[in-house]
Amino acid sequence: MSASPVLRGAKRIVVKVGSSLVTNEGRGLDAAAIGLWCEQLAALSRDGREVIMVSSGAIAEGMKRLGWSTRPKGIHQLQAAAAVGQMGLAQVYETKLRENGIGSAQVLLTHADLADRERYLNARSTLLTLLQLGVVPVINENDTVVNDEIKFGDNDTLGALVANLVEADALVILTDQPGLFTADPRKDPTATLVHEAIAGDTKLEAMAGGAGSSLGKGGMITKILAAKRAAGSGASTVIAWGREPQVLMRLCSGEAIGTLLVAQTQKQQARKQWMADHLQLRGSVTVDAGAVGKVRAEGKSLLPIGMTAVQGEFRRGDVIAVQDTDGIEIARGLSNYSSSEARLICRKSSSEFEKLLGYTGEPEMVHRTNLVLSR
Repeated sequence: MSASPVLRGAKRIVVKVGSSLVTNEGRGLDAAAIGLWCEQLAALSRDGREVIMVSSGAIAEGMKRLGWSTRPKGIHQLQAAAAVGQMGLAQVYETKLRENGIGSAQVLLTHADLADRERYLNARSTLLTLLQLGVVPVINENDTVVNDEIKFGDNDTLGALVANLVEADALVILTDQPGLFTADPRKDPTATLVHEAIAGDTKLEAMAGGAGSSLGKGGMITKILAAKRAAGSGASTVIAWGREPQVLMRLCSGEAIGTLLVAQTQKQQARKQWMADHLQLRGSVTVDAGAVGKVRAEGKSLLPIGMTAVQGEFRRGDVIAVQDTDGIEIARGLSNYSSSEARLICRKSSSEFEKLLGYTGEPEMVHRTNLVLSR
């Protein structure tokens, strides 16, 4: 498989850029470079693509503003640097995207946000709404408040988690290296660039070395592992030099740049399989014959008006079963409402939700993209 079908046809793309690129090796935010990436993000957005930027650089920028030449090891110092640097990072992205006629949104996430099903679903809904509005989300880890993310986290992993979260077609990791080499080119002059490989191939981990700079936590190994994680939801990954002219535009036109790590699992297949194999069903809802037809025959979302009963106790974001009046499971999926809320809106139309719940939520109990039919 060449780069052409992977990225040329990608509609939803997550782009991750590292600290050394964003801050020009720690000399401060490189507004010119960020401007070039934002110009490409805006062009892709106008072309009908949905793009998300995962950007490192807050701690590095904070270090520069605080006059620190080396990355501190103390947690509270790192948190302070992140708090100081995040202000400038968000401001530059907002300015550069706005100059290109595109709105931006700052989103700070932790790995815990994506581990908890309710918070996961909330984050997903917010990001998808931003994309529908034509806004480019700029995501960073919330290093200011979460200790273990600074100690163990990296934005390569976060980029992969975001790709999984929004079901991206591709993850593009922009780095200060041309791609993955067969060995560390700084130590082995015979090392050659790997143009294409299968994401998750164990041989790739052996090729990858340690962290590439003193500014960030990552290195080529974290990018290889991120590509493996992204492949689990069907997203292929490209690792490329961030200063390659028009790198995003050229990749999306089908040009082969850097290292392409191809996902072997189709996007929808991966998501559906995850839900089909989910072992911890928290509850179920019983639906009438009309809803059975809509869900099974027409592939529609499950609406509360078609529900006749709610069983068990579950939260928003839990996987629940959908069963017919004979108790036979016809589907399962991610619930948009808790069991207590579901009981209130059972047999009700969405126009009644605000009065019953005190807020207006999603019209669906389970959206069709989060629903898999039972065999």
